[in-house]
Amino acid sequence: MAATKPVGCPLTRSQAVDMYFMEHRAKLIDVAAFLDRVDRAGGGDDDFRMQAFREAVALLLDGAPNRAARLLNLFSDQTRDPIAAAHTKGATGAWPDRPHGEIPGDID
Repeated sequence: MAATKPVGCPLTRSQAVDMYFMEHRAKLIDVAAFLDRVDRAGGGDDDFRMQAFREAVALLLDGAPNRAARLLNLFSDQTRDPIAAAHTKGATGAWPDRPHGEIPGDID
Protein backbone atom coordinates (compact mmCIF):
# COMPACT_ATOMS: atom_id res chain seq x y z
CA MET A 1 0.00 0.00 0.00
CA ALA A 2 1.35 3.43 -0.91
CA ALA A 3 2.05 5.81 1.93
CA THR A 4 -0.41 8.64 2.31
CA LYS A 5 1.11 12.07 1.71
CA PRO A 6 0.58 14.32 4.73
CA VAL A 7 -2.03 17.00 4.18
CA GLY A 8 -0.61 20.51 4.35
CA CYS A 9 -1.70 23.06 6.92
CA PRO A 10 -2.47 26.69 6.05
CA LEU A 11 -0.94 27.78 9.38
CA THR A 12 2.70 28.03 10.31
CA ARG A 13 3.88 25.71 13.08
CA SER A 14 3.94 28.65 15.49
CA GLN A 15 0.40 29.70 14.53
CA ALA A 16 -0.88 26.14 14.99
CA VAL A 17 0.70 25.93 18.44
CA ASP A 18 -0.66 29.36 19.39
CA MET A 19 -4.16 28.37 18.27
CA TYR A 20 -4.43 24.82 19.62
CA PHE A 21 -1.93 24.35 22.47
CA MET A 22 -4.13 25.29 25.44
CA GLU A 23 -7.03 23.13 24.23
CA HIS A 24 -4.82 20.07 23.86
CA ARG A 25 -2.91 20.78 27.06
CA ALA A 26 -6.25 20.46 28.87
CA LYS A 27 -6.97 17.17 27.08
CA LEU A 28 -3.61 15.78 28.21
CA ILE A 29 -4.35 16.77 31.80
CA ASP A 30 -7.69 14.96 31.48
CA VAL A 31 -5.89 11.84 30.20
CA ALA A 32 -3.43 12.05 33.11
CA ALA A 33 -6.34 12.30 35.58
CA PHE A 34 -7.99 9.26 33.96
CA LEU A 35 -4.79 7.21 34.28
CA ASP A 36 -4.43 8.29 37.92
CA ARG A 37 -8.01 7.15 38.65
CA VAL A 38 -7.39 3.77 37.02
CA ASP A 39 -4.15 3.33 38.99
CA ARG A 40 -5.85 4.24 42.28
CA ALA A 41 -8.69 1.80 41.57
CA GLY A 42 -6.27 -1.13 41.81
CA GLY A 43 -7.14 -4.79 41.65
CA GLY A 44 -8.14 -6.91 38.71
CA ASP A 45 -6.30 -7.97 35.61
CA ASP A 46 -5.10 -5.52 33.00
CA ASP A 47 -7.98 -4.63 30.72
CA PHE A 48 -7.63 -4.94 26.92
CA ARG A 49 -8.76 -1.31 26.61
CA MET A 50 -5.94 -0.12 28.84
CA GLN A 51 -3.43 -2.18 26.86
CA ALA A 52 -4.68 -0.46 23.69
CA PHE A 53 -4.59 2.91 25.47
CA ARG A 54 -0.93 2.50 26.43
CA GLU A 55 -0.06 1.44 22.88
CA ALA A 56 -1.95 4.50 21.62
CA VAL A 57 0.18 6.79 23.79
CA ALA A 58 3.34 5.17 22.38
CA LEU A 59 1.96 5.62 18.86
CA LEU A 60 1.41 9.34 19.52
CA LEU A 61 5.07 9.71 20.45
CA ASP A 62 6.65 7.60 17.68
CA GLY A 63 7.08 10.56 15.30
CA ALA A 64 5.63 8.69 12.31
CA PRO A 65 3.00 10.42 10.14
CA ASN A 66 -0.73 9.72 9.99
CA ARG A 67 -1.15 9.38 13.75
CA ALA A 68 -4.91 9.94 13.67
CA ALA A 69 -5.52 7.21 11.08
CA ARG A 70 -3.17 4.80 12.85
CA LEU A 71 -4.85 5.53 16.18
CA LEU A 72 -8.29 4.83 14.71
CA ASN A 73 -6.98 1.55 13.31
CA LEU A 74 -5.43 0.59 16.64
CA PHE A 75 -8.79 0.92 18.41
CA SER A 76 -10.86 -0.58 15.55
CA ASP A 77 -11.87 -4.19 15.03
CA GLN A 78 -10.05 -5.20 11.85
CA THR A 79 -12.09 -8.32 11.13
CA ARG A 80 -14.11 -8.28 7.91
CA ASP A 81 -16.77 -10.86 8.77
CA PRO A 82 -19.79 -9.89 10.88
CA ILE A 83 -20.19 -11.58 14.25
CA ALA A 84 -23.11 -13.96 14.78
CA ALA A 85 -24.42 -12.08 17.81
CA ALA A 86 -23.47 -9.04 19.83
CA HIS A 87 -21.74 -9.84 23.12
CA THR A 88 -22.71 -6.56 24.76
CA LYS A 89 -25.25 -3.79 24.29
CA GLY A 90 -22.66 -1.20 23.36
CA ALA A 91 -19.24 -0.61 21.92
CA THR A 92 -16.18 -1.13 24.11
CA GLY A 93 -13.96 1.42 22.36
CA ALA A 94 -11.19 -1.06 21.58
CA TRP A 95 -10.88 -4.42 19.83
CA PRO A 96 -10.66 -7.11 22.54
CA ASP A 97 -9.18 -9.75 20.21
CA ARG A 98 -6.50 -7.58 18.60
CA PRO A 99 -3.16 -9.37 18.58
CA HIS A 100 -1.14 -7.73 21.36
CA GLY A 101 1.43 -5.30 20.04
CA GLU A 102 0.05 -5.35 16.51
CA ILE A 103 -0.72 -1.85 15.31
CA PRO A 104 -2.55 -1.87 11.98
CA GLY A 105 -1.35 0.36 9.15
CA ASP A 106 -3.13 3.17 7.40
CA ILE A 107 -6.86 3.05 6.71
CA ASP A 108 -7.61 1.42 3.35
